[in-house]
Amino acid sequence: MLSIARSRYTNLSQLIVVALNALGLLFGAIYNSNTPDLYENNAHHKIGWIATWVISAQTVVGLVRRYAHTGAATANFASIRYDRLPDMRSSDEYSFSRDSGHGTEPNSPRSFYLPSPAEFEEGRMSHSAHMVTNNNEEKHGPLGNNVVDRYFTRKFGSLASSRIIRIAGVLYDVIDRLILFLAFTALATGIVTYGGHFKGVQVLSGLAHFIKGGIFFWYGLLTLGRVMGSFSDLGWSWNVKPAASIVGPRRAASPSAEFVESLLIFIYGATNVFLEHLGSEDGKWTAADLEHVSLSVMFFGGGLCGMLMESKRIRNILNSALAISTDTQGFGQSLDFLREPKTYGFSTNPMPAIMIFLLGLMMSSHHQISPVSAMMHKQWGMLFLAASLARGVSYLSVYISPPTSYLPSPPPSEVVVAFCLISGGLLFMGSASDIITGMEMYGLHAMFLFTVVMGLTTFLMAWEIVVLAIKGLAIRREQRSQSFTVA
Repeated sequence: MLSIARSRYTNLSQLIVVALNALGLLFGAIYNSNTPDLYENNAHHKIGWIATWVISAQTVVGLVRRYAHTGAATANFASIRYDRLPDMRSSDEYSFSRDSGHGTEPNSPRSFYLPSPAEFEEGRMSHSAHMVTNNNEEKHGPLGNNVVDRYFTRKFGSLASSRIIRIAGVLYDVIDRLILFLAFTALATGIVTYGGHFKGVQVLSGLAHFIKGGIFFWYGLLTLGRVMGSFSDLGWSWNVKPAASIVGPRRAASPSAEFVESLLIFIYGATNVFLEHLGSEDGKWTAADLEHVSLSVMFFGGGLCGMLMESKRIRNILNSALAISTDTQGFGQSLDFLREPKTYGFSTNPMPAIMIFLLGLMMSSHHQISPVSAMMHKQWGMLFLAASLARGVSYLSVYISPPTSYLPSPPPSEVVVAFCLISGGLLFMGSASDIITGMEMYGLHAMFLFTVVMGLTTFLMAWEIVVLAIKGLAIRREQRSQSFTVA
């Protein structure tokens, strides 16, 4: 989060993570040298090394980028030192803002803040003092103004505008978004390796439950992030979608959250149609195989239907009959009735919720050989069913009272959606046949895992809120360093 927020503490935190990872590798090497390999050719070792190299490469690229920009700033320090502080006496030529940094550009829809004379003088002095601090920070890198720091600054300062740095920056940003999934995969495979699960043909059942359950787990984390205000610049936090003049044309043209959900459901169904029969040992189709394939077809069609419902072009085509009739016959006074309704400004597409509702309903009554397995499937099936009903309450709330602000305004029911999806996804992962066999071997019941998952879910939700708050504080701190800007 510090990296996404472009915090000045990003490099330090990455170096700490690399150091802790190196310490973990050392302990792992000592453990492996003193114990037999009880899970030969496991995936966790390979994924662990991949994660190690990816994190190390990102840290190196981050340091190089930092020193490249630091070197460029040092080289241009003499020329920009006085350009940053214009003549503060002509205050009527400038507009100052106390907001987060957005909306201070010309023709911005936000109001401008004009300081009083006392506030103006105070702001001028604080701005001057802050420029001294900023300039001192720009003259050295994250390691301090020492010999090593000055060497790296001279070495990489000339790369600030090179194509290599720009390409590396793109890869750096991509890793920023994907590193959480890589860490989740490493943790999940580590748990499987520690427990000795999913050996032989059981690996297919394990992959199916962990991949599908992991999707719903991350879906719940994403939903909670939307509740906390993430993706509000895309209009995904049940807010009015900001105009292109505020967030830029690319984000203003982004699809709705319901379209993305429908797209993921479509991809999920399209791929699983061909994967549901892989677990068959004799190659023969059974009623259970056809049942699973039917679920995939349902997701395939439901996702496609949801995407079509979200398409503005499809909506305009469906409205073309009425538009043609008004053009040919002339309605005059009824033109007011052709204005777009308020519901066009936000999405209440029920197809993703319907898909989750049907999945929960089917899995809660899905036949299982083991009573423990049947109970666990019923538990996460009922959680998915509750999540879909809570999403329906959210749509009803938004339909009755549409959002009117750029600020996030999620219905409280979305917290229920996030909780049910996170906990249901974890229970989905834990309902693999090999894990259930191990639970029965140790005399554990379905309610044991259920209570553990409920406690873990609440902790994870609290931790996500804390992490997002840290990101917000980092962004505010960086923007505060650029406050009192001249438009």
